[in-house]
Amino acid sequence: MDEMKETGAAPLLKDVAYTEIKERILEEIFEPGRFLSERELIELLQMSKTPIKSALTRLEAEGFVTVSSKQGIIINDLALDRIIDIYDLRTALETFNVEQILGRLTGEQSLKLLANLQETEEIVQRLDVKAFAKADHKFHLLICSFTGNQEIYRVLLNYQDHLLRITLRHLRKDPHRMEVFWKEHCVIYDHLKAGSKDCVGYMRDHLQDSKQKLFR
Repeated sequence: MDEMKETGAAPLLKDVAYTEIKERILEEIFEPGRFLSERELIELLQMSKTPIKSALTRLEAEGFVTVSSKQGIIINDLALDRIIDIYDLRTALETFNVEQILGRLTGEQSLKLLANLQETEEIVQRLDVKAFAKADHKFHLLICSFTGNQEIYRVLLNYQDHLLRITLRHLRKDPHRMEVFWKEHCVIYDHLKAGSKDCVGYMRDHLQDSKQKLFR
């Protein structure tokens, strides 16, 4: 199958291949350590080699796979030390974010966070792991966006897919952790809206406790 030409909103085949492969990695349908071949992906996605090669190049640059001429395509896991480093980086940046907007949260910003919490509550009730992971990270990115610091926002956004992978792993261990995480978001929101300095500590505890839960 030849690669689709870009027309209007139609995605390129290389982008479709990238999304399809990445989704399977995030959901661990392609589990860490698994070996794949190009032929397997060609048959699975019903595409030619060209868009799949392009997708794999992008995924390798992002750390999701390693492409070897001898071994084929290897699904990378997130190393333990990298997970810890990502959580510690998030803690440093996101507690800073809270400090920056403390006492300056606007009514419109408050409503956006509240809408996210209401959406998340509905997701928790139906135990939708995938939807929760996305809503969870949206909450954190909203707070970041309110600071107006584009560099911090860009850093957190760059880690987004790896963070989704970590969150999905969390929730596969115990889907009921969703309710705990949601309640912690509610506490953070309440203190942020009230302008309470305790909000910084709650954000720190939320992220560090989440890190510890992953290894239980």
